[in-house]
Amino acid sequence: MISSLRGTVSHVGLNSAVLDVNGFGMQILATPQTLATLRTGQEAQVFTAMIVREDSMTLFGFEEADQREVFETLLGVSGVGPRLALAVLAVHTPEAIRVAASSGDDKAFSKVPGIGPKGARRIVLELADKLVPLGTAGAPPKNAWQGQVLTAMMGLGWSEKDATSAIDAATAEAPEVAAAGNVGEILKLTLRRLGQDGARASARSRVS
Repeated sequence: MISSLRGTVSHVGLNSAVLDVNGFGMQILATPQTLATLRTGQEAQVFTAMIVREDSMTLFGFEEADQREVFETLLGVSGVGPRLALAVLAVHTPEAIRVAASSGDDKAFSKVPGIGPKGARRIVLELADKLVPLGTAGAPPKNAWQGQVLTAMMGLGWSEKDATSAIDAATAEAPEVAAAGNVGEILKLTLRRLGQDGARASARSRVS
């Protein structure tokens, strides 16, 4: 595992750079922001993540270790490969990604080329418990679960209006669950509530 490189910058391109490390030219793929910090002929250090495939070994370079950490976390999301993860970091800072993930802001991820609405919702759902803003590490932001649960419900086919009403009703009946902020438990509670409402509606229609 190559976790960092220090050497002389011998080339900077549109999406990659080459560092001369003890006579070896090491190519890294990086965001425009990271590449903008490199100057040909000057010494530089980059943090790296190495992606190994059957037919290739690719190094991705980052100005800060935090960027690499978020990059590697993004790779754990279904359907997100290294180039798409790098594209996310090209659009958003690590902290912005943490805030978007923890607050259920799927629209932030939709701004990244190559990520559609469904992909953005999936990213938010899968990152919800993995990334939190650094200022609130160890505890989810207040009511961050609301956007995450709503996104999940809409992803399951419920309208925003119906999902919002069900979430409000379910958490009003179990405020201790809402206070804990566990997205999975709140989602189960809401789905159970919708199932109960559906059963009552069906019973009323039979009576009438």
